[in-house]
Amino acid sequence: MASLRFALAQFDFPVGAVAANAAKVGDLLAQAREGGASLVAFPELALSGYPPEDLLLRPSFLVACQCELNALAGATNGIAALVGHPHSEGEVYNAASLLRHGIIELTTHKQALPNYGVFDDKRYFRPGSDSAVALIDGVRVGMIICEDIWEPEPAAKAAAAGAELIVVINASPWDDAKQTGREDVLTARALETGCAIAYVNMVGGQDEVVYDGASILVNGDGSIAARAPSFVDAMLWAEFDSETRTLRADNWPTVPDASYEATLYAALVRGIRDYIEKNGFPGVLLGLSGGIDSALTLALAVDALGADRVTAVMMPTRYTSQLSLDGARAQAEQVGVDYHIINIEPMVDAFIGALTPAFAGKTADTTEENLQSRTRGVTLMALSNKHGRLLLATGNKSEMAVGYATLYGDMCGAYAPLKDVYKTVVYRLSRWRNAHAARLGEPEAIPSAVIDRPPSAELRDNQTDQDSLPPYDELDAILARFIEGEESQAEITAQGYHADTVRRVVRLVLLNEFKRRQSAPGPRVTTRAFGRERRYPITSGWK
Repeated sequence: MASLRFALAQFDFPVGAVAANAAKVGDLLAQAREGGASLVAFPELALSGYPPEDLLLRPSFLVACQCELNALAGATNGIAALVGHPHSEGEVYNAASLLRHGIIELTTHKQALPNYGVFDDKRYFRPGSDSAVALIDGVRVGMIICEDIWEPEPAAKAAAAGAELIVVINASPWDDAKQTGREDVLTARALETGCAIAYVNMVGGQDEVVYDGASILVNGDGSIAARAPSFVDAMLWAEFDSETRTLRADNWPTVPDASYEATLYAALVRGIRDYIEKNGFPGVLLGLSGGIDSALTLALAVDALGADRVTAVMMPTRYTSQLSLDGARAQAEQVGVDYHIINIEPMVDAFIGALTPAFAGKTADTTEENLQSRTRGVTLMALSNKHGRLLLATGNKSEMAVGYATLYGDMCGAYAPLKDVYKTVVYRLSRWRNAHAARLGEPEAIPSAVIDRPPSAELRDNQTDQDSLPPYDELDAILARFIEGEESQAEITAQGYHADTVRRVVRLVLLNEFKRRQSAPGPRVTTRAFGRERRYPITSGWK
């Protein structure tokens, strides 16, 4: 009988920050050694960050990763470290190396290369062929990489080579259906092989993907021994018993609320924080309209960065209601952000006055409405330029899907936190955030009046979103079936939705691909996000 004490490094390793990532690996390696671990495992491509994309085509980048790996190997006396990195030997591989006794003892290559959704591994990597196994403290430890665990063969190869415990290093992005799928796969692999499985995942935001951590320990009988929290950076200590092939977590952190809303909110907060901080911006700016989308975006930004790094701007016209003015001011004062009111009516009038001769003979239409939105976009971009704060766009997935947004207007922004969040979920998150505040004995983060009011762009008198769109409950259900479910119009109609409504919604989705191509990036939190994952042609005869 043998036992193994080991650690899983559930941390963020930013893309391209090779020297900084290596330094973090070194610090955590030392911490694991001091904590009595014989092995510490780091996430997939920890040295390069994931996904490094076309950085992998630069020889100097690959050389830098190898140099740092060589240096780290020299610091492993007394402990073994499993480190993810790109490996070039004529071809480029997604690799994991076991560093021990001051050397790179072995290197294994990822065998299953995902090429779906957000993944593009086959563009950059060649597949490996074997699973590595090493003896550590009398325990035979198999080592595989991320997608390898989603297919039976790599784990079976490790078991055939004598593995008792399989360590899987991952950079697996979060979406609202991911964790259940992960656990099902891990349970299946454990039952197939009889091996216990330690699954360590990266944490952090990288452009449009967010990694949640949520590392897992699975016993040899397929039962879950421990779950780490999502979006929490942590060194996770564990013990493995080879006789029973069971795992025990040693004082893993927990979170008080693991609900869907709490986890999604944490994903959006992490996405904002990492995008801003990794790109070196001092803070953010957003237009605060008095509506629910901008109100939720403001709450997220403050939770991500702190009130002192957030600026909110109300830009009223004659169509802006008192409810909007009051709601925006109340929220800005409550959360304590820098707040400005800039009346854009004179600017809109100037635009219309200048354009009137060219508009001769044309009746007023959405052009004049869009001028208001585009004036706001110009104003916000000017403030962003002057103060160096990155502009957040506040549109949601429902709007992006059907094009209910103004190009170069409210679509202005460098990052869109709600881009992959349906409107109905915006309401759920807003109510959850206020309930969370109530549990903490704090005032509501979003005024209830803003949540309860009918949604409106306020670009003309008595306007509501439902003048132009189906009710959001109906719209979002159709969109989810068409986008995430890839259902046909006939299949959606068969579920009880009116054929004319389905036809209209689908037409709007297909018609507005050109707008989405010009929209800001935002965190992917569903299984079919626009841009990074769902890629349709702009010019298409398929309707």
